[in-house]
Amino acid sequence: MLPATFKLCAGISYRHMRNMTGLRRNAMVAIHHELNRLAGPSPGNWISQVRRRSSLLSSRIREEEQFSEEEVSYIKQGEEALQRAIGILSEQDGWTTEIADANGDKVLSKEIPDIGKVFKLEVMMEQHPDNLYQELVGNMEQMGEWNPKIKEVKILQRIGQDTMVTHEVPADNVLGRRDFVSVRCAKRRGSTCFLAAMSTKHPTMPEQSGVVRAENGPTCIVMKPCADDPNKTKFTWLLNMDLKGWIPKTIINKMLSQTQVEFANHLRLRMADNVSMETAHAC
Repeated sequence: MLPATFKLCAGISYRHMRNMTGLRRNAMVAIHHELNRLAGPSPGNWISQVRRRSSLLSSRIREEEQFSEEEVSYIKQGEEALQRAIGILSEQDGWTTEIADANGDKVLSKEIPDIGKVFKLEVMMEQHPDNLYQELVGNMEQMGEWNPKIKEVKILQRIGQDTMVTHEVPADNVLGRRDFVSVRCAKRRGSTCFLAAMSTKHPTMPEQSGVVRAENGPTCIVMKPCADDPNKTKFTWLLNMDLKGWIPKTIINKMLSQTQVEFANHLRLRMADNVSMETAHAC
């Protein structure tokens, strides 16, 4: 069913096919049905919320008419990244523990056919999801200020309210110079926030000499209020990345899982600094 769904979605990305209203509506229905199948008979609360609101993964037929063919392509790529990531996160079996810290932070991993090894960070943040969403989406280009692993994040293009294309440059390290070009899909449904991404191409940022164009995706961050305290957030980050080049996979896998834990710690420090600044301004 999954390959057929992807073929149907790919078909509507062609101009002459997008004019076929029936096919486009069928694609929306297929995506919704596929999400139901991937979620399984006993999905978690956040999966149920996504299923109840099928617009989360819909093609938004009316809105598409306002965008160019290139923009529609980016929208569909972002929604595909979100769909695939949600499908992976909804699978409860087969995960192996990579890291389990005393504070409850943990990283799990799993081999996914046609994708490779993916990592899942699960942590609890002492912040409301709205505050985390604002930092990670609204202040995305400031990430290099608090995450030492990132040199720069630049938004190349915004498409509507939910989609953007970004250029990310990791901080220089022993692995050499690398960069990423990604399409990102940011969604808010009820009290749950999503930020999905996958690699893409953009005319303003071709591959550069001396820089390895790495690939990522599907990736997704899910921020959901804690059931016991809505001012705390259950923070889940699905990561899949291909750094390219000569680096052995064993080294990459160890580095990626550790990077996720470090990211969580740096984000906590950033949010704590934000609270301190707000308190100081209020005095």
